Amino acid sequence: MSAAGALLFARYAFPPNELGYCGPDGVAPAELGRRARDFEGAWAYLCFIASSAGIADPLDERVVVAYWLGGPLLDLVDGDRLAAVLRDRFAGQFRGSRAMAHHSFHVFEVYPWLSLLRRTGSAHAVSVLDRCRIRAGTVRSVDGARAVVHSPGLVWRDGVLAVGPTRVEQVRRERSLLPRLAAGDLVTLHWDWVCDVITPPDSDRLIAQLRDWL
Repeated sequence: MSAAGALLFARYAFPPNELGYCGPDGVAPAELGRRARDFEGAWAYLCFIASSAGIADPLDERVVVAYWLGGPLLDLVDGDRLAAVLRDRFAGQFRGSRAMAHHSFHVFEVYPWLSLLRRTGSAHAVSVLDRCRIRAGTVRSVDGARAVVHSPGLVWRDGVLAVGPTRVEQVRRERSLLPRLAAGDLVTLHWDWVCDVITPPDSDRLIAQLRDWL
C-alpha cells in the first residue's frame, strides 16, 4: 500500500467519515488510509481506476488523485464497463449507461440528492450537493486548526443548479493530515474541511468537470 496515497485518501475521506456519512465508525484519521476498502463507494472507483491503468495498488497516489480531482488516468476508464459495475453495486441508485470514476460523479449521478432537488427545489439538497462535492477555494487567513476560505458555491435558480458567486467559508483542517497551510494557498474542500493544497490546473479541472455535470 502506498503511504502517500493512503495519506491523500485520508485527507479527503476524513470529513464525511467524521460526520458519520461513510466508512467505518470511530476510526482515527491516521487509520483511514488502511481502512479505505471499508468506504463502499470510494473503494469501488479506486479499484476500477487502478485496474484500468494497470496499477496494482488502488491506493497508489496517482489513482487517489484521479478519483478525487480527476486527471489523465480517468481517460483510461471505460465508462460503459464502469456503469455496469455501478448498476450492480448501487442497484436502485444508479441506472445510467455511462459513468466516470470520480467522486463528484458519484455525488451528482449516484446519490439521490440531485434528483430530489429537481423534484422539490429543496434547499437542503443544494447544501448537501455543494458540500459533498470536492470544491476549490483560496485561503484568506489561518488560525490554528481553522481557516477562512473564499470559494464559489452552488445555487438553485429557476430550476437550474449552477455555480454561484464567491462566498466566505469558515472551515477546519486536521493538522495531523495537513500540517502546513497559509494565506493565499489554493485548496480543496470537502464538507467544512480543508483537504489539500492544489495547483491552478487542479482547480480548473474541478470547475470544468462540475460544469459538465450541472
